[in-house]
Amino acid sequence: MTTATTTVTEHRLTPAQQAVVDQPWDARLLVTAGAGAGKTHTLVRRLDVLVGREELEAGEILVLSFSRAAVRELTDRIARHADAARRVRVQTFDAWAGALLHRAYPDTDWGAYTYDGRIAAAAEAIDKGAVEAGEHVPAHVVIDEVQDLVGVRRDMVEALLDRFQDSSGFTVVGDPAQAVYGFQISDPQARAEETGRFLDWVRASFAGDLVELHLGDNFRARTETARAALPYGTDLLRLPRQPKEAATEAERIHGDLRALLLSLPNFGGLDEEFVRAALRDYPDTTAVLCRDNGQALTLSGLLAEAGVPHTLQRSARERSAPVWIAQLLSATGATTLGRDRFEELLSDLSIPAGATAESLWRSVRKVARGSGRATLDVGALHRALAEGRLPDELTASEASSLVVSTVHRAKGLEFDRVLVVEPRVLREPTPVRKKKFDYDPAAEARLLYVAMTRARDDIYVLDAPNSWQVRKDNRLDRWYLGGRTQWARNGLELSASDVSHEQPPGCEELHEDAAVVREFLLTGVAPGDPARLELLHGIPVAADQSPPYAVVVGDRRIAVVSERFRGDLFRLLRRNAHASVDRWPPLITGLRVDGVESVAGDPAATEAAGLGGHGAWVAPRLCGLGRFHWDEEQQVTEGITG
Repeated sequence: MTTATTTVTEHRLTPAQQAVVDQPWDARLLVTAGAGAGKTHTLVRRLDVLVGREELEAGEILVLSFSRAAVRELTDRIARHADAARRVRVQTFDAWAGALLHRAYPDTDWGAYTYDGRIAAAAEAIDKGAVEAGEHVPAHVVIDEVQDLVGVRRDMVEALLDRFQDSSGFTVVGDPAQAVYGFQISDPQARAEETGRFLDWVRASFAGDLVELHLGDNFRARTETARAALPYGTDLLRLPRQPKEAATEAERIHGDLRALLLSLPNFGGLDEEFVRAALRDYPDTTAVLCRDNGQALTLSGLLAEAGVPHTLQRSARERSAPVWIAQLLSATGATTLGRDRFEELLSDLSIPAGATAESLWRSVRKVARGSGRATLDVGALHRALAEGRLPDELTASEASSLVVSTVHRAKGLEFDRVLVVEPRVLREPTPVRKKKFDYDPAAEARLLYVAMTRARDDIYVLDAPNSWQVRKDNRLDRWYLGGRTQWARNGLELSASDVSHEQPPGCEELHEDAAVVREFLLTGVAPGDPARLELLHGIPVAADQSPPYAVVVGDRRIAVVSERFRGDLFRLLRRNAHASVDRWPPLITGLRVDGVESVAGDPAATEAAGLGGHGAWVAPRLCGLGRFHWDEEQQVTEGITG
């Protein structure tokens, strides 16, 4: 407690930050905060006041943010710097909506719904009183990154604030200059209408007593270079509402930001060894920020080939359960665990660095509280794991000092050094055959502004990679490797859902000893290890799926691909709706292990595999842009360029 108090004292608040912190619990507060304005630190101090001075219970404060990266950052700050608010929980919108639905409608299979489908259902559940049926009714709601609330997420938050407008206060924080998630609205006209819509709604709905404050100082940038782009935030805030005028002004801002970026030192390209060495040997944090995931996959592949350790930033929606959860479930046959027995079991498990038995106990009891005092319901923990309902703080991945990311996925983060991939010049495309095109210069300008305000110290330009063959298949929501011909299909992006979780690794198609495979996954597989897919046989699993592939690390087959991957591979290789696929790549390389995670399924599966009746196991996660290996004749036909 002394450490936290000392740390807080060392970070004195500005008058503007203090004004935010000191608002009463029932205030309706809108805070606009520029890049690096100390927003997270201010929110931690505000939470302390809400619990300490305003005497709210931790459970009465609902804190929601956009991504798990932002949740992790705020949770870490609370753990390190908060005093009274140490038990306040921070959640993503998606995680909170999922938990609300599972509690209100436990008999519905919410896993079958899309992310947006669950959010829309949560908004409807709020209107029907589902929040009041929980353990706590929020007395104060804190919403972070509100500029990125669009579509169904905006609807859900508006329903929440409107539902409790007579009984609770709120603190909503955002920066319209950093609104970069408008792309979630596919129609350009609808997207333009969403820009700033939530802030307009707040100002109109609570006009009588809304308190609006602004945090304008910058505490992130420590050099002139890192501060260079900050003045353009004001220009982005002043974009006209009229589409044509806004587009013209946004084109100017983007051009100015691009010229500013290109005036900074050039770092070179990742195909140069001295550049890779400079990344490998740098002692502090570095981010390589890309316009899209095609660039990120290409650059990550170059680093992997050169043996440069790094993290490819995941989507905010991907959740990975730590291996100690499955180990814990495997280590006990009891239906409940007391605190002492939990800590005894935990002492032999692989818990994350920096985690404590107390913090892990608190986290798992959020979803698996036993009926007795200070007990853990083992069955409820298994269900939470199977349904993907573990608390966000347990599913956050540990990033390395070098991160390759899209700008969208780096939103809200900061790094000592940032390398921005050289952005293209904005040119309005010419429509062909009256085909609709998506041209959004305002979004491009805001995206470049976000990229250029992530650095504490240094910003460099990174040469754009040769990624013209890496394209997006919108049907699959995946990137693939094309070729010189229109129909060339030479590789496919791998994601978290591409390893089968139907049975423990070793059981499906591989016929390996599941216990031996588990031990290898726990002790012989590490993030960054090269991986490949090997075709097990040429017989498709179903009419609309490919044959099965084994996941191979080193010389060990450790898993098989999922039904989703088999279906997507079939759809990628099929030339049209009436065609069949008669050839499959026997080998897919260029992949890496993203990590090993806990998985829950039918206890009968683990019983049959000799892993006990706990119903939990560990499985690998893959990432990267897989490259298909065909025979020589087919390489010519498909246009593979090497």
